Amino acid sequence: MALLHVDFFSDVLGMCVNMDVILPQSTHGQIGMEGMAPDGSYKTMYLLHGMSDDHTIWQRRTSIERYAAGLGIAVVMPTTHLAFYTDTAYGMRYFTYISEELPQICREFFPRMSKRRKDTLAAGLSMGGYGAWKLGLLASETFGSAASLSGALDVAGSYTRNSAADETRSALMQGIFGSPEELEGSRNDLFAAAKVLAESGKPLPRLYAWCGTEDFLYQGNRKMWAEAERLGYDLTCETSAGDHQWKYWDDKIQDVLRWWLRTDADLK
Repeated sequence: MALLHVDFFSDVLGMCVNMDVILPQSTHGQIGMEGMAPDGSYKTMYLLHGMSDDHTIWQRRTSIERYAAGLGIAVVMPTTHLAFYTDTAYGMRYFTYISEELPQICREFFPRMSKRRKDTLAAGLSMGGYGAWKLGLLASETFGSAASLSGALDVAGSYTRNSAADETRSALMQGIFGSPEELEGSRNDLFAAAKVLAESGKPLPRLYAWCGTEDFLYQGNRKMWAEAERLGYDLTCETSAGDHQWKYWDDKIQDVLRWWLRTDADLK
């Protein structure tokens, strides 16, 4: 595998940003690992970080490069700051950046990245799990699959429950989403986004989710999973004992890759 640290300019955000990118490489001489590269285009996973982290975190906390080496896929790990992958109320267009500009830039920089939705996965943890499902639900023409690990899938419910108890978090969320009333039912509310897409006649993404039963986001996950199932999404949900930490995400990202590569052949 090749690991690239990329600094570039975003016109959408109006500033310099960063991403780490793993690209396939066919190798046979490395101790303990062989790399595989396809002859044609690369399937690509956009792997999103959580609230406290940045584009380096998946490299620092997991063995994602080793997991990807034998699969012949590309992995894009962007930084999107603490903005919940949202075109924020304070004016920064992070969702437009992550859903439109970033895939275009990646495909220009790395022309062998596939442009097919069936070859493009959004995945992430916590805030990034919310971002991944949001990409699947609001940009399904680009992202054919979306996977959440311990995702903040019920962000509207969390905002409402926590706003009175945590003034700092409430101010942050208001800067991102506006008021709780503005968030609920908007395109940033995954419950509303899932309903709109299901009724649109557009292609639906495959959805995957895992959350630990001791995670503070578990009940919100169960609520969102039930709604996605009710709306007819192709949904794979898994639970096991666990709370909100990297020892689970390092393990479960491997399950995400197996799920994606096993099922993507059925996508159009």
